[in-house]
Amino acid sequence: MPDRDAKGSLILPRQMSVGRAFRMPLDISERRILLMGIDLVAVNTALILALGFRPHPGVDPMLVARHPYWFIILSGLWLITGHAFDVYEPRVAGRFAASVPEVIKAAVLAVLLYLVIPYITPPLPTSRWTLASFPCFLIAGVLLGRGIYSWALPMPSHERRTLIIGAGWAGRAIAEALMTVDRVGYHLVGFVDDDPKNAGTLIPVARDLPADGGDGPADVPVLGSSQGIADLIAVHRVSTLILAIPGEVDADLFHSLMGCAEGGVEMVPMSVIYEQLTGRVPVERVGEKWYASIPVYPKVSSTLWQLAKRIMDIALATLGLACLLPLLPLIALTIALDSPGPIFYIQERIGKGGEVFRAYKFRSMFSDAEKDGAVWAREHDPRVTRVGRVLRAAHIDEFPQFLNVLRGEMSIVGPRPERPEFVEELVAKFPVYRLRHIAKPGMGGWGLVRQGYASSHEDALLRLQYDLYYIKHQSLGLDLLIILKTIMHAFALKGR
Repeated sequence: MPDRDAKGSLILPRQMSVGRAFRMPLDISERRILLMGIDLVAVNTALILALGFRPHPGVDPMLVARHPYWFIILSGLWLITGHAFDVYEPRVAGRFAASVPEVIKAAVLAVLLYLVIPYITPPLPTSRWTLASFPCFLIAGVLLGRGIYSWALPMPSHERRTLIIGAGWAGRAIAEALMTVDRVGYHLVGFVDDDPKNAGTLIPVARDLPADGGDGPADVPVLGSSQGIADLIAVHRVSTLILAIPGEVDADLFHSLMGCAEGGVEMVPMSVIYEQLTGRVPVERVGEKWYASIPVYPKVSSTLWQLAKRIMDIALATLGLACLLPLLPLIALTIALDSPGPIFYIQERIGKGGEVFRAYKFRSMFSDAEKDGAVWAREHDPRVTRVGRVLRAAHIDEFPQFLNVLRGEMSIVGPRPERPEFVEELVAKFPVYRLRHIAKPGMGGWGLVRQGYASSHEDALLRLQYDLYYIKHQSLGLDLLIILKTIMHAFALKGR
């Protein structure tokens, strides 16, 4: 057993600090910032090279000083398209192979948008070679930077050697997230658990890392109990403890953790890293301790935030209706010709505070689609008309909900509103489902762009995790990202 001082605090071995003096571990947010910096250097260098790639090539050293806005605009466009294609998400950024298709799509879109902006960007090049060189330089430069990033960041000096405290459901969940999302800065050493049944065992953890042998489970050892945590930290040169303890912390473990904190060991709750890696709240594992990871009074309660969001809602809904009006006669005609019935469909939905409101949509199903009661919508739903499939794929069927936004019943961004019949079922199965009603429902939401449509209780639970993440972390930047991804979702005809 480790020694303690007169106050009962752990006396950590001196060798705990050996091997960490010259380490430079980076957490998930730091790695994202570093990768953004590498990408911005690459895209701006690509522009300089493309502008110098002419019949008489030459790079003007004063180009950046004379036209700084050329590079500022390109940097902004890259960050927008990059986030739209998830190039900074851990599941993409950590793997070079996963980065390649997303980087190419983001680069092509950024170049197209950049070249069609008049007056404030360089004029369209007259040479085909010059026109082709820009995206080629940009893609090659970004992929080169990604290759260096993927090679350098897994080095031990850049990773946090990590122990998970607790080998129960919470510990296994975060271990699975760490093993599935590659190269996020945490090198998992093993578990610490006080359950005698787990002592000395190997815990199978699901993974999806081709470099580590495919998607078969990895065996992560339980290295010991909390009583020997100081020695484990010293022996394995651990710098981070992930706390995955669903119940109460006993006195011995509490003193052990306090000693670790005094020794400079980083301690992070499981839910924090889980949310960073997955973009969702592990609500099905929270149980009765939901208040520990889900705020009862999130940012949605801020008066200033509500005012800013309402102004944005009114502006975007007004713009949306202005764009819809010229198309309304054509949409109405195609719906009427395709199948008999009304043009609009009005359906009860659950809004903020659990209140029922009437949501407006263009009719996309046959008039008798729900004669036998409410049914989950599903892929290739036979109840959907031919015109309805097009309207749903492009999200056009939801455009009348701009009226709900103007009436204050919905927002542009928020958890998608669900029908009362389904809410009753889901609340009975998952009581924390009611927390979705903290925020005003939205036309587009984090759950929709990350997980898609719910067609079962299991899908609804997954979307709930994303929606609660949005409620917990909502911001102007996250709203704009969701709007951008919803627009791309519509152009890609991914609606259902």
